[in-house]
Amino acid sequence: MNPSCTLPPGVRVFERGWLSANNVLLLDADSATLVDSGYVTHQAQTLALVAQGLQGRMLDQLVNTHLHSDHCGGNQALQAHYPGLKTWIPPGLSQAVQDWREEELSYQPTGQNCPPFAFNGLLQPGSTHRWADMDWQVHAAPGHDPHSVILFAPEHRLLMSADALWQNGFGVVFPELAGVAAFDEVAQTLDLIEQLDPATIIPGHGAVFTEVSPALALARSKLDGFAQNPERHARYGTKVLLKFKLLEWGQITRADFSAWAMKVPYMRELHHRFGQGHSLSTWLDMMLAELARSGAMQEVDGVLHNA
Repeated sequence: MNPSCTLPPGVRVFERGWLSANNVLLLDADSATLVDSGYVTHQAQTLALVAQGLQGRMLDQLVNTHLHSDHCGGNQALQAHYPGLKTWIPPGLSQAVQDWREEELSYQPTGQNCPPFAFNGLLQPGSTHRWADMDWQVHAAPGHDPHSVILFAPEHRLLMSADALWQNGFGVVFPELAGVAAFDEVAQTLDLIEQLDPATIIPGHGAVFTEVSPALALARSKLDGFAQNPERHARYGTKVLLKFKLLEWGQITRADFSAWAMKVPYMRELHHRFGQGHSLSTWLDMMLAELARSGAMQEVDGVLHNA
């Protein structure tokens, strides 16, 4: 966290590395609430961070801003460790969670992993919840994810922006990767954040920050670039998905990685729309070459290494 960003008492941010979203622990005399739970391969670290933050207390509530794998991959482990835990999720995919339909929950389309979990309540946009001795408003924040919410505490002008706004941009606009228009929704969510007028933002990834206007300006600039050139966004989204899996595996043979990638529905959809006549394998090789040129990946003797 930026040392200049002072958070209210009872609010603690666990800034995570990539693969896992940040976790926010909200404590008061009555309850302990965690917002987002990271990726499944980091679940042991999530449990350790939460236990350290609780200092012997039980975790009472778990809240998910949205249901991408890096935000809820630790849900199952937390529910197992804290049997009385109540879990709250946005309403949009509640039936898919109840029936555990991975094709609707983005895990199968992206080739990512998330263990099944249960939920007890819904974070309805327009509702208000009392955590860490302050009121948190739930606001719908579509764009990056159609069903995402952001959480705002007006008393402290403190916003949990999830992946709707980072200090250096925002999350991949996943509906666009599937051919569903959503850039306008990103713009509307950025407008909402500006209207809320937060003084401090806890993003889904990266450090807590207070430079809100520059972040909004940068996000809008990036959005304009993507909207004017959807192929640019598609290439960016493809490389994010490939990099995510490299981060998860650390290293893997090119042959095994390509075999995985060619089965991922989002990859096939993106290739179909933006492959420019190249075969799927050639197009994936082109994306991997771009990752290598950017320094995000190295290849040694046919083995891809995360860098």
